[in-house]
Amino acid sequence: MSIRYQEGAEGVRGEELKRVLLEDDWDNGRTPAQYDESIRNSFLTIFAFDGERLIGMARALSDGVCNAYVVDVWTHRDYRRQGIARSVLKMIEEHIPGQHVALFTDEAPEFYRKCGYKRRGVTFEKVVGEWLHSSSE
Repeated sequence: MSIRYQEGAEGVRGEELKRVLLEDDWDNGRTPAQYDESIRNSFLTIFAFDGERLIGMARALSDGVCNAYVVDVWTHRDYRRQGIARSVLKMIEEHIPGQHVALFTDEAPEFYRKCGYKRRGVTFEKVVGEWLHSSSE
């Protein structure tokens, strides 16, 4: 297995991402256009491929100075526990030195602990309006 990592979304389209995430039961309801916009508006997106097959990703949202948020950390179920998510996180971290990095997870807290992340404080969350619907639509 030869995994290729890519910074940025060149050649990756929302339709492909939506299809792959649906197949892996990881889609959160975004449309292909919303996936494209999410990637475009990110500070950094890293994708992982096995040949031409999209098998992983993560995105960073950052102010470029002191705060970053990691989202959409995903590895296809056929490739989990092979170091792909850890590699993607490391690549993101190389681009945000000196920044406080936060993330939210319901599913893999032990994985993030092993990657050096620590539980801190209390998370508050709120959906403004209706999930995935903005006034610009």
